[in-house]
Amino acid sequence: MASMNWNSKSTISFTFVNAALCLLLVLHFTTTCEATLSSKFYDKTCPNAISTIRSSIRSAISRERRMAASLIRLHFHDCFVKGCDASILLDDSSTFTSEKNALPNRNSARGYELIEDAKAKVEKICPGVVSCADVLAVAAREASLAVSGPSWTVKLGRRDSTRAYPDVANTDLPGFTENLDRLISRFGGKGLSARDMVALSGAHTIGQAQCFTFRNRIYSNTSDINASFARSRRSRCPAAVTQGSSNLAPLELVTPNSFDNNYFKNLIQKKGLLQSDQVLFSGGSTDSIVSEYSKNSARFRADFAAAMVRMGDIEPLTGSAGQIRRGCDGSILLNDTANNERDVIFNKNSARGYELIDNAKTEVEKICPGVVSCADILAVAARDASVAVSGPSWTVKLGRRDSTTPYPDVALSDLPRFTESLPELIARFEHKGLSERDMVALSGSHSIGQAQCFTFRDRIYNGGDIDAGFASTRRRGCPVSSGDSKLAPLELVTPNQLDNNYFKNLLQKKGLLQSDQVLFIGGNGQHCI
Repeated sequence: MASMNWNSKSTISFTFVNAALCLLLVLHFTTTCEATLSSKFYDKTCPNAISTIRSSIRSAISRERRMAASLIRLHFHDCFVKGCDASILLDDSSTFTSEKNALPNRNSARGYELIEDAKAKVEKICPGVVSCADVLAVAAREASLAVSGPSWTVKLGRRDSTRAYPDVANTDLPGFTENLDRLISRFGGKGLSARDMVALSGAHTIGQAQCFTFRNRIYSNTSDINASFARSRRSRCPAAVTQGSSNLAPLELVTPNSFDNNYFKNLIQKKGLLQSDQVLFSGGSTDSIVSEYSKNSARFRADFAAAMVRMGDIEPLTGSAGQIRRGCDGSILLNDTANNERDVIFNKNSARGYELIDNAKTEVEKICPGVVSCADILAVAARDASVAVSGPSWTVKLGRRDSTTPYPDVALSDLPRFTESLPELIARFEHKGLSERDMVALSGSHSIGQAQCFTFRDRIYNGGDIDAGFASTRRRGCPVSSGDSKLAPLELVTPNQLDNNYFKNLLQKKGLLQSDQVLFIGGNGQHCI
């Protein structure tokens, strides 16, 4: 259909947020949002996703083994903040602050660019299919394997968050000075047991920590740290808080680049680098677990793998929640980019109703936040708009995702023009999988609404296939050299009702737009009219 401007004085009532619509959305999405994760989620839609991520991550870790620890930690920090939804990967936007700037992550969390690289490679083979959250989950498993750690079955099918939660990151992520009871409580709040907590802490068998995270511990002279270990750590971590705060030390001394159980052996010797590590073996309830893991590497590996699976199950966005981000940093925002579809010539000062969809979305968010996509709201809104002006109803299929990227170039090339010929229009609709009959039927929506003078000026002054009296009438509201934005009804008889008078007008050569009248000029679509 050619671009047009809806009549602001129309009796159309865009009441998209009435109780019936909300009930429809709630009933539909309470089932789809309960979709479960599955290791086979991408078997048909992107069968090479896992191998592509694996290759990308293994290559990166071969260049820097420390990155294995960083990726496992990144997945952990993602899951502990509102679930495993890739919110940690989002950059700052006009509407929220990134989790990257939260205190536990700032100048600490690493590996963002590796996830971006892996995602970019996956996008090349199956664009818009695999979520950033799933890329991160798979990357953590591959990171473990790359340093001789255990493997586990990664459940897939997560969606990506549309916003970040820095405040939650500041409150929910464990601190490096916390005591055992506090740590157990934090993990328990995420549905993880004390055994899960100890097993997951074993990831500190690889990686490094910055001086500021362990300075107090190595200078405290308390009984829970080996004296010689403390002295050796002081050589790279000065007591003065203004010096060496970012200097690094390995979290585990013996095999800092291999995933094994030496971390637990260190704890028994009071050589835990962080206070939050050593409290796992300090006369408390988890001493027995640490002791078990220090003696039984196989048990530790099995428990770590199981705990990673359980951690991956923390509040995932599935089904209709969230989105599939094309870029994991979310830097492309539809309303805040220099190039968006709203400013394309066919939409600028023409397409309307954005605020009504925003209002509808706001109302739906109140009853089921993070569930219903804007794309589905727009689809339902179109159906209800038709019904509101005595038009037909139809069953709206739901479950669409929202794009994170506008496509102004595609809008310029793919949207029908108001001056196009019948063959051009047929070709455009066929390219979208729509038949000639579909095209004529959809054009019938021009039974309502109005068009601006500049879209029909040439037709009413120069057209040969137009009723003379109709052209004369239209010229009064559309001067030959001014009044571009002046409006005229697309259909004369019942301009505020969706009926078949539009087609009767075409038979009388009273189509306002050239792209309307070409539907009845002796062409293939004439029998449909």
